[in-house]
Amino acid sequence: MRIKFTILTLVAALSLAGCNNMTRTERDTATGAGFGAAAGAIIGHQSGHGAGGAVIGAIVGAAAANAWSTNMERQRVEMQRATRGTGIIVTRTNDNRLKLYIPSDISFPPGRSDISPKFSRFLDNFAASLNGYPYTSVAITGHTDASGSDEVNLPLSRDRAMRTRDYLISRGVGASRFWVNGRSSYEPIADNNTSSGRARNRRVEIYVFEQAR
Repeated sequence: MRIKFTILTLVAALSLAGCNNMTRTERDTATGAGFGAAAGAIIGHQSGHGAGGAVIGAIVGAAAANAWSTNMERQRVEMQRATRGTGIIVTRTNDNRLKLYIPSDISFPPGRSDISPKFSRFLDNFAASLNGYPYTSVAITGHTDASGSDEVNLPLSRDRAMRTRDYLISRGVGASRFWVNGRSSYEPIADNNTSSGRARNRRVEIYVFEQAR
């Protein structure tokens, strides 16, 4: 029964990951849920927790089943109002997450992970918003441009995500609410052969989501 449950979960997640209208990060979310469930089932079997391990694994792998509640819509409106004119873009994703795109001229200087004064002011307001919605979780992904090697870019992208998380935690947001990830230069959104394109690719993306109950 556990094996059947795991296979069905994995197939469903991989099918979702194949949707053409999903971004790479969103496809990774769905795929991660399936593989998380598979790993959780194995762990659950070994520890005696059975299928519950698959559920835990799916949550750890990714939050693929999210709810777009009244609170999520309220957060979206608040964030769009708070970020108007800043260059930060707030959108709703296909998998019901609130996505905040923070460009490099606001977040971090090239080659570094020091939070800029502009970014810290935004994070102060963002932390206050998160503290008003304690049931949401937060995934933070750091990105770099293609300058330099993966040996430099991957830890840099991770450090940017972790610095962002740590700042929010210092403002009272619970540490257990966060997932952090660094994607190096793997997911460009602009041409790395131009200075403007590289600037767009150096970014942080923050996802806020509420798991379906």
